[in-house]
Amino acid sequence: MKNKIFICCYILCILMASCNKDALDKTPLDSYTDQSVWSDLKLAEAFTNNLYTVLPSTEHNWDNTTNRSWALSSACDEAYNKFDDYNASIMNSGSLTPDNIGIFDIWSPTFSIIQNCNIFLSKIDNVPGDQSWRDRLKGEVTYLRAYSYFKLIIDYGGVPIITKPFDLNSKFDVPRNTYDECANFISNELDKAAAILPLQQSSANYGRATKAAALALKSRILLYDASPQWNPTNDRAKWQKASDAAKAVIDLNAFQLHTGNYADLTTSKNAELIMVRVTNKQYMWNAFQGVEMFLSPSGFHGWASFAPSQNLVDAFGTADGKDISDPTSGYDPQHPYINRDPRFTADIVFDGRPYGQPAFCQDRYAVGSTNAAEFYEGGLDSPQGWDTWNNSVTRYTFRKYCDTTCNFNVDTQTNKFWIISRLGEIYLNYAEAQFYLGNNTTAIQYLNLIRQRAGISKPLPNTLSGTALENKIRNERQVELCLEGHRYYDVRRWKIADVTENKPLMGVVITKNANGTKTYKYSQVQTRTFKPQHYLLPIPKAEINRTKLVQNPGYN
Repeated sequence: MKNKIFICCYILCILMASCNKDALDKTPLDSYTDQSVWSDLKLAEAFTNNLYTVLPSTEHNWDNTTNRSWALSSACDEAYNKFDDYNASIMNSGSLTPDNIGIFDIWSPTFSIIQNCNIFLSKIDNVPGDQSWRDRLKGEVTYLRAYSYFKLIIDYGGVPIITKPFDLNSKFDVPRNTYDECANFISNELDKAAAILPLQQSSANYGRATKAAALALKSRILLYDASPQWNPTNDRAKWQKASDAAKAVIDLNAFQLHTGNYADLTTSKNAELIMVRVTNKQYMWNAFQGVEMFLSPSGFHGWASFAPSQNLVDAFGTADGKDISDPTSGYDPQHPYINRDPRFTADIVFDGRPYGQPAFCQDRYAVGSTNAAEFYEGGLDSPQGWDTWNNSVTRYTFRKYCDTTCNFNVDTQTNKFWIISRLGEIYLNYAEAQFYLGNNTTAIQYLNLIRQRAGISKPLPNTLSGTALENKIRNERQVELCLEGHRYYDVRRWKIADVTENKPLMGVVITKNANGTKTYKYSQVQTRTFKPQHYLLPIPKAEINRTKLVQNPGYN
């Protein structure tokens, strides 16, 4: 790499709120050589900033293959995307092959990030300057490389572990490591990152990797490694490692469950957030990239792009924490949105739910309506209402991640972040690991902390055990972590995707009767098919041809 390095990362790094605006103000951007980049910590930090693009973000970039944050919800039973962003229909139809994975594939762009991480780690120790600054950057890149490998192995299984940068003389036919070898490598790398990173970053560096972020990602990878997909013999030692990793984050005593308005959890900085990917509206080209624009109902001039499924809606229990299928829950199918888990109202826009501020939707009031969603047939948010090309096919939209203090029809989105790790997830990781270690009481204790924070009126009974407790743990993850990128991988690591993903994706059709009552008819939105090989993605055919890697089972 003796040729010039074109620092396009400057353009990308300004998307991070923590970017140093003065980092590259010395000479023209196209004149930095390899030598100058690795002689200046400011330039090394700019190089680092570009590597953060491996993390998911709230931006909806229409098929950006490194950022499937939203698309993961429509590739599982959580949501429906009528515009087929990110090629999710291939995933859902059962027709996935190495030839047609297309833009859902992350293999090449993620290995490209790994190559740049390897370049950085091979150079950084010789960059002159402050040792603590150099260590922080080294820790961040070690975390980002570990995250890159985490993304790859949860999609493809074991991949080649490459820790040195390729050059023109390198051999590219590197064999695949096993999943366990990769998981152990990631875990060890995260320990290295945690050892040199600060526990938390300053406000100026919000969104950069920390010790806590590294330990939180370690908790997740070890939980996955202990799960049925990768632990078919139910090795207790793996569950113990997962439990210890989650408890290490809890024992930092640096985070607390957010106790304010639950809906603010995903729209405001708060003490629960461990690691986030920041986006900044100053550098977004228009409101079309904004969360509110592509999640809001069509009658508010949103796109309803990723719409909650009835499958997800039914996962939310009642206000006292019972499943709606429980005959003692008080669930009323004639009034299905009353007396539900408070998280349902916080996360989902349903028929009759007020959305946003009246001042932002005066056109609705002008025609005799209100800011209450109208998904019933003929309502403003229905197929017969306004902006019909954007109506929600399921008759729901997501409230989660939406800042309702923002008038998205006028303003570009407010500053946002995608949640990478938060304490709520760690509690659920710990509860699951404790359950499989036989410690039901501790598992229930941490489930109750999550449910109590959410506003559930009754705790789970201490007598809960076996399959009933396992199902409750899984249900809590489905509800608490919805639209955060977990469900797609949870059903795979639990080896239940052949059940959950072989069911039709459902929605509701609501009829408003002459007497003011409403009738609810549940209908199929999409037929879905899941085959045994779909627990992993296929390695792209072009990569197989180039490297002779062994393809995943079922795709040959």
